[in-house]
Amino acid sequence: MLNWRRRVAIRDHLAEANLFARRVVVALVIVLILSFILLSNLYSIQVNKFKDYQTRADGNRIKILPVSPNRGLIYDRHGRILAENVSVFSLEIIPEEVTDLDKLLTRLKSLIEIDDEQVEEFSKQIRQQRRKFKAVTLISRLTEEQAAILSVNQHKLVGAYVEARLKRSYPYKDLATHAIGYVQKMNQRDADRIEAEGNSANYQGTFDIGKLGLEKFYESQLHGIVGHQEVEVNSRGRPIRTLSELPPEPGQDLILNLDIEMQKVAQQALGENKGAVIVLDGKTNGVMTMYSNPSYDPNDFVHGISHKKYNALLNRRRPLVNRATTGLYRPASTVKPHVGLLGLEENLITTKTRIWDPGYYQIRDLEHKFRDWKKWGHGWVDIFKAIEESCDVYYYDLAVRLGMDKISEFMHQFGFGELTGIDIHEEKSAVLPSRGWKRARFRQPWYAGDTVNVGIGQGYWETTPLQLAVATSILANNGEFFEPKLVKATRTKNEEIELPVIDKPSVQFKNPENLKTIKQAMRGVVAKPTGSGYKAFLDAEYKAAGKTGTSQLIGIAQDEEYEAENLAKEHRDNALYVGYAPLDKPEIVVVVVMENVGGGGKNAAPVARQMMDYYFQNYQLKDETKQ
Repeated sequence: MLNWRRRVAIRDHLAEANLFARRVVVALVIVLILSFILLSNLYSIQVNKFKDYQTRADGNRIKILPVSPNRGLIYDRHGRILAENVSVFSLEIIPEEVTDLDKLLTRLKSLIEIDDEQVEEFSKQIRQQRRKFKAVTLISRLTEEQAAILSVNQHKLVGAYVEARLKRSYPYKDLATHAIGYVQKMNQRDADRIEAEGNSANYQGTFDIGKLGLEKFYESQLHGIVGHQEVEVNSRGRPIRTLSELPPEPGQDLILNLDIEMQKVAQQALGENKGAVIVLDGKTNGVMTMYSNPSYDPNDFVHGISHKKYNALLNRRRPLVNRATTGLYRPASTVKPHVGLLGLEENLITTKTRIWDPGYYQIRDLEHKFRDWKKWGHGWVDIFKAIEESCDVYYYDLAVRLGMDKISEFMHQFGFGELTGIDIHEEKSAVLPSRGWKRARFRQPWYAGDTVNVGIGQGYWETTPLQLAVATSILANNGEFFEPKLVKATRTKNEEIELPVIDKPSVQFKNPENLKTIKQAMRGVVAKPTGSGYKAFLDAEYKAAGKTGTSQLIGIAQDEEYEAENLAKEHRDNALYVGYAPLDKPEIVVVVVMENVGGGGKNAAPVARQMMDYYFQNYQLKDETKQ
């Protein structure tokens, strides 16, 4: 009995031992399997995926920061700098580092002057910004004193930083604004356009962009190519050291045809009068002067113009308007040489053709009298006298005989009614009227009276000063047609590339003698005592040729006397002058338009004389060109 019980106990003990052993084996197998899995994962992480995880770690530790290029500079034809980059201090705030923004602003206001408009603009940027670690500008231009005060108190201004940055500066201020333009802070519209052009990457880190004039037209050349820095950052994303750098490529410099000192002469000559002065190189149509008066300081726009300053520019004198390329004026008598040339070309007149001018002109079967500016008339008039003394009646009669179709077709060849191709975007094509144009615009037929007015550059005809300059240049250069250009060359650190002169189809004349006749008459305008520009060019040391013009702004009833001196200032005539010199080998073409001054050539021609005098006193010419 005892042995049986002992055998049972031994059997149970052995069973328990076997069960335990099996459990140990199973546990050991599980441990081995888990160890294998763990080791496999460790191997995969440490060996197979090492590069992947290292890249991810570096992605958190290393950032690629864009480095914006220095914007190209702009020089005048003599190397005087017109647009440069200067270092300025700005006050910037990183939102994520600020615990109480209102408290920080209050503290800043206690140290320096900050106006409500700056705070409002800053708050607007904060609301629109998605990346709170990115700095937002509160004040874009600090004085040296303000920068020093903030630097001294930096420890009290957590999240606020004084940063040094290059900003555009225009040392000649308002002297060439309408030609050069300005840069301004990029807005969402700019960003969208750049993205649509596929150029977003090149504008990383860029704050300003060309908004007007040459700055806008040559933006791609001036901007340059962005570089980058590979930097190590801390846990908050702040750079702590630079690992590598690819320097940016600065933008190209622009060398202009413009002479800034000649711009100054134009500004002084116009004085307080509204208007424009254009001076073209007689051989290439390079724009030596393009001044619109009044002007404004572009530096105000670079740093963000205040509402108060901007509203001050929206006045009746319209300084924001580039009158040289977008101002629309009736060309008046300045186009009489062109109309006279067409008459000669069509054999409707010759140098011996004369008509009687009693002081008015009448269309057959009409009672209305189209008056001459000289109420008692010019008597017998030929083509020379008609241009020299600016006889209206001669051109009334000639225009009617030519007909509007021929006039419109001929004037189109001289660029009227078209963009000139100047290298800025701010230009209007103006109006060269025609039968079709009037019907499309007013749904009215063309009348003979319309043609009469067009014959003296009035009525529906509108042009810009630059168009007039190009049309005058074509006459002076015997039909050669060049696009006017502000930029003469571009320059990099390695080379200077002169831009080509772009010529258009020349105007072909049936008889070259006809053009000589017109030039002889234009010479008489300034050389003969009876010429309308004689007094202005008296004693000039060079042979000039030109034409004056008086653009009437309001109509006068048939039975009323036209007394310009009794009109309100804004209703007085515009004064115009077009001309060139020297006579046989033109070196310079000048156009002057002055608003509401009256007097025609008496007021505009002296301005042109000042421009030509400056040119001949400051530019070396061959002796034969002065003859």
